[in-house]
Amino acid sequence: MATSEKELRTCSKGHKYYKSSDCPTCPTCEQENKPESGFLSLLSAPARRALVHDGITSLQKLSEFSEKEILKLHGIGPASLPTLRSSLEGEGLSFRN
Repeated sequence: MATSEKELRTCSKGHKYYKSSDCPTCPTCEQENKPESGFLSLLSAPARRALVHDGITSLQKLSEFSEKEILKLHGIGPASLPTLRSSLEGEGLSFRN
């Protein structure tokens, strides 16, 4: 398997970083945008971006969706579900059936 060469990039905020993929996300900006607390802080960056992109920023809003619907979001994988389930259960909530 050939390895891709990393390309130096600069984001709109002026951060310099190297990436080998087409993903335009700046790692420094992503770290700055990570919440310090709450269920979104427990997720990977792709999973967090997927939820936020669809307006799911609270556990109440998350509880309006089924697990299957959440798994269809680009960036959410099966590894995110235990964290989401646990966060919901901690507030007495659950995924919609």
